Amino acid sequence: VQLQAFGGGLVQAGGSLRLSCAASGNIFRRNEMGWYRQAPGKQRELVATIRSSGSTNYADSVKGRFTISRDNAENTASLQMNNLKPEDTAVYYCNLRGLYSGISYWGKGTLVTVSS
Repeated sequence: VQLQAFGGGLVQAGGSLRLSCAASGNIFRRNEMGWYRQAPGKQRELVATIRSSGSTNYADSVKGRFTISRDNAENTASLQMNNLKPEDTAVYYCNLRGLYSGISYWGKGTLVTVSS
């Protein structure tokens, strides 16, 4: 399984960005796709996940500002990030995890920088 992430960049506080992730290869039918982030000097943390069933999970810090969505037919997941804050600055990583196997795959990170 390969994950390719798109989007990211530099934006001013209050602005918006959209991240997209495309999965290819032997993808588990029942899976969870998500975004995690890692800020300098901090551990990687969950941002948002979405299962193939459509159920979602968000970190408290992004609830109401970020929206995750997916297209099961295309094996893609997107993260719409609105009202960005400087503390959202991090490298964002796409993840795909098989719900039965627990096997997890990671894409290369994409940098999001929010200036104040």
